[in-house]
Amino acid sequence: MEAGPTTGNLQRRVLEMDEDRAVAALELAWADSGYHGFSVDDGLWSAISSAGDALTGDTPDALTQKIRAHWQAMQ
Repeated sequence: MEAGPTTGNLQRRVLEMDEDRAVAALELAWADSGYHGFSVDDGLWSAISSAGDALTGDTPDALTQKIRAHWQAMQ
């Protein structure tokens, strides 16, 4: 009898898929406003502004708040 995926592996794959979707959503929401280079690495979410500023947050929502504040400050 073959063993199925372990819970840890399954959770990691779900989190990776959710991270990919969240990165894609951030790109869709902010790329036209001059933000790019969206990524997540060990729980640190990041983006680069068109001016070269690195913005980070510990969740996609935290990063969105920093981008929004940065964007408003640049207006």
